[in-house]
Amino acid sequence: MTTPEDRRHTGSVPAWGEQPAGSPAPAAGHPPTPEQHSTEPDHRDRLRRTVADVEHTRTRATWFGVVIGAIILVLLLVFIVQNLGSQTIELLFWEVNLPLGVSLLIAAIAGALIVALVGGLRMMQLRRALKKAAK
Repeated sequence: MTTPEDRRHTGSVPAWGEQPAGSPAPAAGHPPTPEQHSTEPDHRDRLRRTVADVEHTRTRATWFGVVIGAIILVLLLVFIVQNLGSQTIELLFWEVNLPLGVSLLIAAIAGALIVALVGGLRMMQLRRALKKAAK
């Protein structure tokens, strides 16, 4: 009987209902022997564990993030296209005319950068505290 490591290297994982490679198949018309019957749950348990190991990976999370990001970008593009009316923005001694959608996008990006800066500073503070505590 092959081990999970053998299957991992060869890429041969039996489909549901198939016999694992190397295990004796029951004779036609005869029920499986107790030995064959006891290996089936082990095989299914190994397959379930393999699937569970692959269910939550960084690649899956990254792919999910890319899909959500693409949806948000499409919605943002629709928002900007629908709000092309020009708006005058004044800040201290600075004045600019921009479409409303673009000006709101710039404001959102500025807010996100401020949040990222504060979060990054907090992470640096915690990292320093952990290094100091580890010494």
